[in-house]
Amino acid sequence: MGSCGTTATSVKQRDIVAAALPMQDHWLPMSNLDLILPPIDVGVFFCYKKCLPHDESVNIVKKSLAQALAIFYPFAGEVVQNSLGEPELHCNNRGADFIHAYIDTELKNIDLYNPDDSVEGTLVPLKKQGVVTIQVTELKCGGLVIGCQFDHRIADAYSINMFLTAWAEIAQLKPISRLPSFRRSMLNPRHPPVMNLIYETLLVPISSLPQPQSQLPANPLISRIYYIEAKDINHLQSNSSFNGNTKRSKLVSFIAFLWKIIAECDDGHDTCKMGVVVDGRERLDNKINLDKLSLSNTKSFLMQNYFGNVLSIPYGEANSSALKEMPLSLVADMVHEFVSPALSEEHFRGIIDWVELHRPASILARIYTKIKETDGEAVVVSSGQRFPVESINFGWGKPVFGSYHFPWGGQTGYVMPMPNVRKNGDWIVYMHLSQKHLDLVESKGSKVLKPLTPSYLDF
Repeated sequence: MGSCGTTATSVKQRDIVAAALPMQDHWLPMSNLDLILPPIDVGVFFCYKKCLPHDESVNIVKKSLAQALAIFYPFAGEVVQNSLGEPELHCNNRGADFIHAYIDTELKNIDLYNPDDSVEGTLVPLKKQGVVTIQVTELKCGGLVIGCQFDHRIADAYSINMFLTAWAEIAQLKPISRLPSFRRSMLNPRHPPVMNLIYETLLVPISSLPQPQSQLPANPLISRIYYIEAKDINHLQSNSSFNGNTKRSKLVSFIAFLWKIIAECDDGHDTCKMGVVVDGRERLDNKINLDKLSLSNTKSFLMQNYFGNVLSIPYGEANSSALKEMPLSLVADMVHEFVSPALSEEHFRGIIDWVELHRPASILARIYTKIKETDGEAVVVSSGQRFPVESINFGWGKPVFGSYHFPWGGQTGYVMPMPNVRKNGDWIVYMHLSQKHLDLVESKGSKVLKPLTPSYLDF
């Protein structure tokens, strides 16, 4: 087990929690949008300042998890390879690994600004088998941390959020607000699939990539957590709409701000890339059996409950020197320009068809690859604005803090802004970047992005 600062984590019990109801063993195919995800894990964690007596709290979490797994049964299965070498989900109710741990420290003493030291493998467990690993960690102060690690091939952030919300609702004996749909046919390719070469710029077969040169020195990325005050977010948005420019969203304004910071890196590369994760649920218009539902607003109704991956990562590439000199409003325009084509049903249908025409080859989003030595730096921003921190209440109150933790292991940076649990308009921002980019964030962006501290969190 890891350590939280200098305090070691002790494991009180390891267990496997299976779904509460008997389940029929069956297979669930991956959709074409699942198949573009590599075998990486996504972590989330929630900090509670006070809870019920620890054993009682752990029992509630464990019992409700078993019930939640009966509904979100893919999380109780295993990923295996089929005869084509593709991943497939075996829904065999293997169960989720469950760890009950203790750390002899107080919540206020956990250095959340440095999650690689305080969170990874300590509060968020490392997943070794199955699809999900859960850890409940007791703290000396009487608080509790619940950390989870999910196989990204099975679920995107939207799906994970659905599960977390339902899990907490079950613990409070509330009705589940959103039941998952596993209807893979909603993401079937067209017949025949339509080939569009534009997707060559977004996706690439892994077999076509150059083999990594083992002699090149590894440069692992580092995780940090910052916060942005509401007034600074609003200021960025105002600057992005300068001179009568179309009012850009807060997220687009933040992405433009970050892109300008990354462009400041004097590392010999002429260009740098910025990618944005787009959720396709609102874009896909499924009309299957909708007439029978008698709904006034049928668009995306089925997709709103879809469990799986429905993601695309469009990106832009620009000259670093030009980016540094551009006003924020023009950079925001560039972000809007490269994201806009992905905001359509045709974009996602086209990706599904493109993957179908390349199966069973393993596919990867091009933003995550470096084809040539001269390729510039790349960062991907995902929106965690729907991260339901305040909803993850198991009966003893909402968390005082929650965040994603996603040190995915590649060389492309990853950034996830989320709402503060206090709902005061502030953002919490998880960053997984190289040291040189974090140095720029803390110098060029220090007036906006501030290191997370216990005093800010009021622990």
